[in-house]
Amino acid sequence: MKSLGRSRSERWIDLRPRGVGRRLSVLGAVVLLGACSPATLINAFVPDEGYVAHVNLAYGVEDRQVLDLYVPEDAPDLAPVVVYFYGGSWRSGSRGTYRFMAEALAARGFAVAVPDYRLYPDVRFPTFVEDGARAVRWVRDHARDFGGDPDRIVLMGHSAGAHTAALLAYDERYLADAGVPAASVRGMVGIAGPYAFDPLAYRTTRPIFEGVSDVEQAKPITFVGGEDVPALLLHGAEDTTVLPRNSHELAARIRRAEGRAIMREYADTAHIGIILSFARPFRGHDTVYEDTIRFLEGL
Repeated sequence: MKSLGRSRSERWIDLRPRGVGRRLSVLGAVVLLGACSPATLINAFVPDEGYVAHVNLAYGVEDRQVLDLYVPEDAPDLAPVVVYFYGGSWRSGSRGTYRFMAEALAARGFAVAVPDYRLYPDVRFPTFVEDGARAVRWVRDHARDFGGDPDRIVLMGHSAGAHTAALLAYDERYLADAGVPAASVRGMVGIAGPYAFDPLAYRTTRPIFEGVSDVEQAKPITFVGGEDVPALLLHGAEDTTVLPRNSHELAARIRRAEGRAIMREYADTAHIGIILSFARPFRGHDTVYEDTIRFLEGL
């Protein structure tokens, strides 16, 4: 195998949902806020077999322009590639925390890249989206080195990461500026993303998007057209951090443009619980994981 490159807490938390959703959200808050080690609480359940992990791969020259890559051991040639962007309110997050997500997808035959990206206060919008585009460019350039298909890339993200994934999917400028052909992106999976919100209307996000001359340019929903990639939009009905209407409005906009959008809303599931549904201890309490795999396999 060729060399793949040179080495180099979530704040939006809802603790109010009931039942299983409540248990997942409380555990998620503990893990993603860093009160306990993610490796012991979540990644301890992730097997070390079935995939090969390549870590600390630089896709740029900045400290946080680094990604981890997970490749299924038994993947067919030219496996589809998922680029997963984690959430964290554009202020926090670490790619290593999401090994459970990478394993969940690699176990079903997908190569998975999990990039870090620069965060506020070091940068503001749109720098973190531009970092995302650079990560996709690296993945496409190196896809054949690890058995991936450079022309079957899926963008996926949770929360703030879903916002980035959606902007990359729908605002063609970011990937074009990074040198990524639009046709190489085959789909987008958005999990609890703020696709339609006004970031200048909230105290917590206003400084992150400070300097945006037209707030519509920061909304993924602005750029939806009829030729966009298919989208799977997942949201918990109990999410009070990023309201489900964000996903409903994006799905409706895509359909009005005669595009393909699948919307799934899950009862008794909140903002963190929905992402933990991919972790081995919690798969099966809802259909989040299988809905995602079914969509990916159909692209």
